Amino acid sequence: MITLQQARSSGCLLYECLAGSRAYGTDLPGSDTDLRGVFVAPIGNFYGLDPVEQLSAEDQDEIYYEIGRFISLLCRNNPTVLEILFAGPELTRHQHPLWARIDPRLVLSKLCLHSFAGYAVSQVKKARGLNKKIVNPQPSERRQPLDFCHVVEGQGSIPLATWLANRGMRSGDCGLVNVPHLKGVYAIFHDPAGRLGYRGIFSEGPDATEPRTTSVPKEAQPEGWMQYNRDGFQRHCKEHRDYQEWVQKRNPERHLTNTTHGRNYDSKNLMHTFRLLEMASEIATTGKITVQRPDRDFLLSIRRGDFAYEDLMAMAGEKLGIIEQEFARSDLPEEPDRQALEQVLVEIRQEWYR
Repeated sequence: MITLQQARSSGCLLYECLAGSRAYGTDLPGSDTDLRGVFVAPIGNFYGLDPVEQLSAEDQDEIYYEIGRFISLLCRNNPTVLEILFAGPELTRHQHPLWARIDPRLVLSKLCLHSFAGYAVSQVKKARGLNKKIVNPQPSERRQPLDFCHVVEGQGSIPLATWLANRGMRSGDCGLVNVPHLKGVYAIFHDPAGRLGYRGIFSEGPDATEPRTTSVPKEAQPEGWMQYNRDGFQRHCKEHRDYQEWVQKRNPERHLTNTTHGRNYDSKNLMHTFRLLEMASEIATTGKITVQRPDRDFLLSIRRGDFAYEDLMAMAGEKLGIIEQEFARSDLPEEPDRQALEQVLVEIRQEWYR
């Protein structure tokens, strides 16, 4: 099994460059140094059960593609590998002479509308999801099923907890019976003396999510009628779980930036959204990719939080409409020259293993 260290060795490494914020010119003090590269795996790699196609460091700051995987992703106009191909000499750290065999003119196509602009759309959706988390923080403790129960009172309803408190009743002294034909509706019976074996409204413990029904005497009269919003509780559980996972995984420095500018959005996420949109526009109009961004100041202004969230969403929507028109007018081929790229791959391997 080939290792990352071996992939970066002189015996395997075809190309290596800076990537990420330091390549785009949007780095800040403390930004990581990201590296991307392409290697040619030893020929024995292909005879085993698990040929290596891609290697990365644990923190994903270093990612290296085997040449076959790299060419395959080029055929899909994958943004990450296109940025490697178009990195340019100022970002290059190592380049084997065979790297020049990969002609960028064989690669760019109208697939970039979907790979760049489409990915940007997914980032907009992600930004909306993050915005929802930022502006709607969840408490550390999950709410209980009891919080999603209401009891009919007068012409309306009140929370079950309030209803019980108003009557001096304990949840454990109550028994529930399903009301036929009414989903999630239960009749509440009360046994303050505890002689009838009522089971309470919910079981004890964090795993109790369903009301507990019980047997009641035929002559017993209900004290009230309760409705349990099961869908609401399940939705809350998912949102609470997603929020807590986000809190645990979020980048502390990035979160501090978002908190400081107070715009209620992940500014780095939206900065990259607009970077992708502008790169898509450049591909359609110039047939090139500029990795070091000439619009650096604009991108950094987004990262600082200089724009309102709603304004950025409107700008992104408008930009997407323009890009679709630019690709419709573009002279780019519909897709990369797969046959020519495959021939390049064969030639590089033949030369490398010679």
